[in-house]
Amino acid sequence: MALLMAMTLGTTMSSAQAPVAQTEWKGTWAAAAEAPRDPWDYPKESLSNRSIRQIIHVSLGGDVLRLMLSNEFSETDVEIKSIYIADAGELEKIDVKSAKYLTFNGKKSVTIEKGKTVFCDDLKYNLKPLQRLSVTINYGKNTPEKPTTHRGSRTTSYIIKGESKPKSDFSDCEKLDHWYSIASLDVKATSDVQCISVLGNSITDGRGSTTNMQNRWTDFLAEAYEGHVGVLNLGIGGNAVIEGGLSEPALKRFDRDILGQRGAGVLVIFEGVNDIGGAWKGKSEEKAEKLIEAYKTLIDKAHKANMRVYLGTITPFKGNSYFTHFHEAARQEVNEWIRKGEYADGILDFDELVRDPSDPQKLIAEYSDDWLHLSPKGYEAMGKYAAKVITWPVLLAE
Repeated sequence: MALLMAMTLGTTMSSAQAPVAQTEWKGTWAAAAEAPRDPWDYPKESLSNRSIRQIIHVSLGGDVLRLMLSNEFSETDVEIKSIYIADAGELEKIDVKSAKYLTFNGKKSVTIEKGKTVFCDDLKYNLKPLQRLSVTINYGKNTPEKPTTHRGSRTTSYIIKGESKPKSDFSDCEKLDHWYSIASLDVKATSDVQCISVLGNSITDGRGSTTNMQNRWTDFLAEAYEGHVGVLNLGIGGNAVIEGGLSEPALKRFDRDILGQRGAGVLVIFEGVNDIGGAWKGKSEEKAEKLIEAYKTLIDKAHKANMRVYLGTITPFKGNSYFTHFHEAARQEVNEWIRKGEYADGILDFDELVRDPSDPQKLIAEYSDDWLHLSPKGYEAMGKYAAKVITWPVLLAE
């Protein structure tokens, strides 16, 4: 709590001096929408006339919320009969007494057009900070063959036939570690509540974390802030900044995935290893230069949106198939530019944090999952470190 007080308050104001805080929407959870890439990215059967129960880990709590659903990467409309949320229990179970149905313009059903998103109506709900929330969607007859998804959920989703109710049994189900249709969750909060959006690749998405354990580095970041700060993970596995990689590159998805979030005043950019790792022989230096220019473009956009930007240095990958001396030279060039601090508002030197002092081109062994992605212990170190580095301007009395 001492960290939080120092981070957000600074100077104490009397109640007579303090302005009346206004409420606005703040993001408590988000995931970057994608098109499914491979057959295993979507269910064995269509989602039509089936029910899916999905689990998310929120950061902020609140008593009024709204869910955004995405059909942005589907080729047909999606028909939804109803959606209810509830406090999540073990595995597929929920706290039935906490269940509440969402509405859309006063109705339980909604059809989302292809390429579109929708918000539910404001819902009163006792959402607790850092809790796990269950979102159960009952799909109608018409659904896309390839539904909009987020492949790297790191949590299990449970699918059964027919329309479910809060008391329905999900134990006999199809299990997939992907999310479908859900894109973000907002809560009503006072305007001084802070939110962070994180643009990243699989290291941010949580590759190497433990399925259903919520131990990505952004989860540890939210926990370090004790649920008082919104932390939005917009990482995508295999994603690149400039081109190539999996899903839309950061330069293309930035406006939707970052500028489209509610209430985020801080951006962390921690992405670029896939650009370097995918550079053709002899093109590493050129890729490093292009990556630096791309960072400048993204930072300029964020600054125009009144966001403060922290750049994360690219972590080591010696021992992984990405490693070559040319790729390592490109990583060092990019990190050297980041450390100069000429463009961003702050630096998260993840490289210095997690590299092996005896071999700085490698991760510390206990922090490594595959010498590129980190282990839960490595992610814990990253999240706690980031919470100490990221700060906000002090609130001053007028």
